[in-house]
Amino acid sequence: MMIEAQGLTKKYGAKTAVDGISFTVQPGKVTGFLGPNGAGKSTTMRMIVGLDRPTAGTVTVNGRPYAQHRSPLTEVGALLEAKAVHTGRSAKNHLRALAATHGIGDKRVNEVIDMTGLHDVSKRRVGGFSLGMGQRLGIAVALLGDPRTLILDEPVNGLDPEGVLWVRNLVKYLASEGRTVFLSSHLMSEMALTADHLVVIGRGRIITDGPVDQVIAAATRATVKVRSPQASQLAELLAAPDVTITSAEPGLLEVHGATSEAVGEVAAAGRIVLHELTPITGSLEEAYMSLTQDAVEYHSAAVPAGGHTSAGTDAAAPTHEENAR
Repeated sequence: MMIEAQGLTKKYGAKTAVDGISFTVQPGKVTGFLGPNGAGKSTTMRMIVGLDRPTAGTVTVNGRPYAQHRSPLTEVGALLEAKAVHTGRSAKNHLRALAATHGIGDKRVNEVIDMTGLHDVSKRRVGGFSLGMGQRLGIAVALLGDPRTLILDEPVNGLDPEGVLWVRNLVKYLASEGRTVFLSSHLMSEMALTADHLVVIGRGRIITDGPVDQVIAAATRATVKVRSPQASQLAELLAAPDVTITSAEPGLLEVHGATSEAVGEVAAAGRIVLHELTPITGSLEEAYMSLTQDAVEYHSAAVPAGGHTSAGTDAAAPTHEENAR
């Protein structure tokens, strides 16, 4: 009950979108898939569910390629392109038509409609749906066969804060039932709250793969925030080759390269009064920026104080992936 990629490669002409990646997505936890636009996330997800054929390597779901599952909807639920629905149908009829192909009854159709908050709009034509409602319908489709594995590409895209919270709780619940959950997102703060494990990809290769807290710890510097009426004295005592200290305001120090315990010991030994001593761990956003800085195809240009980008630079050039969509 897992997703397993071995040497997975996809080339489009001269461009290598995915470059020999190997990873495993385990059941019972939420695995986040992160990477800049054009890094190969969507291509990888498409290969998992058989929409793109690998140039080399293999990817299996629950032990076999997706195409070999006799009843794919009950094995794997996928949200890849939420808008890929028959716009003339109502949400309920769209779900019924899909359910019929797998012998799934109306009872389950009604269950997923309720589960995804579509009850009040289930008889409306899908063509009139907002982006958020389209996402909910896409998630309803993914859940229709009560699958053991879920693959969700940007599931919170277009959802309001209540919808984002709903997706977070839903995927955590599904993972707690022992299912395999693999999702991508651009919202780092959301991924930090949702995922247990991360796979980070850049330029078609895996940059890191591990538990969220380990990924953050390895890619960021821990900081200790100290407030003291004797801050300058403390800074002198803490000075060391591998310690850097910054001060944003009088009485406040930010210490990099020393633990809060070490700072506290130095302060005590020097009889220095502390008003605050707080260890601050790095955020997933900082870790992600640090991990992917070399893998971004187009860096956004810094905007000068005047507010205009300098001639010849693109503030945010579109990436290959955006162009391809």
